[in-house]
Amino acid sequence: MKDWNGTKIIGLDHGYGNIKTANCCFKNGILGYDTEPLFTSDMLVYGGRYYLIGEGHKEFLQNKVQDEDYYLLTLVGIAKELAFAGLTEAHVCIAAGLPLTWTSGQKEAFKVYLSRDKEVRFTYRKKDYHVFIDDVRIYPQGYAAIASTAGSMKGVNLIADIGNGTMNVLYITNGKPLAGKMFTEKFGTYQCTLAIREVFMRKTQRELNDAIIDEVLCTGTADIAENDLSIIRATATEYVTDIFRRLREHGYDEKTMTLHITGGGGCLVRNFYHGDLSRVRFVTDICAAAKGYEYLAGIQLKAEASR
Repeated sequence: MKDWNGTKIIGLDHGYGNIKTANCCFKNGILGYDTEPLFTSDMLVYGGRYYLIGEGHKEFLQNKVQDEDYYLLTLVGIAKELAFAGLTEAHVCIAAGLPLTWTSGQKEAFKVYLSRDKEVRFTYRKKDYHVFIDDVRIYPQGYAAIASTAGSMKGVNLIADIGNGTMNVLYITNGKPLAGKMFTEKFGTYQCTLAIREVFMRKTQRELNDAIIDEVLCTGTADIAENDLSIIRATATEYVTDIFRRLREHGYDEKTMTLHITGGGGCLVRNFYHGDLSRVRFVTDICAAAKGYEYLAGIQLKAEASR
């Protein structure tokens, strides 16, 4: 969270698996109740309803304004950042993002969606919050995670932001983003999870818990039978091979370009890619995009103030 003339700039990375702010990351599952549920340790109360955060798995939505979930998760993200700073009331500028090639078409609708309440009161984790939404700024995913260093990138660089739902690809040549060379594909890490589930069921006739899949994808291993582990590893390796096939279809050449991988997919590449990684750079900070949105909003606000 950054401060601009008394307004708190809060970056929010609205992922399809997790919501990230500059200081935290939480699952984007959300379940609503008309009456207070039994377990309330991670609960949002808003508009007379109760919402448990991190419950269930949110389906992939190409347009994030289709339901109320991302708005509610935004309130949670704001609360977490304010709590981190010891605040319960603030004027806020939301800095958020959308997949690269969707930004221009969905930007205004997403901005209206996030700023629908100029003043909002809610309760999160039994603490009351009072927030004024002064402004909303929307930026392209992928670029935000490397925005603060993009200007110093020499030669031809390919940015691959591999999230839970999408993979965003952007070229940067000698520090300049190329608007005509950016791509968004529905090929995030959740596609790998689905493939592992299907292959595991076909080969063993057993279901596999997602927590085990996540552990193997993040670390490369887990305390399970070697035969089961080999199935997960083999499927993950196929997924990562497909990532690089898709990158090559977009013009990637590992001999002459530097590849920068951001997002949760980076751990899959580190654990399951068997090719040359000498020209691959990993952005390991899961909150890098949220911090990048804050960085870009700060620059934009300062530039507007100096006109």
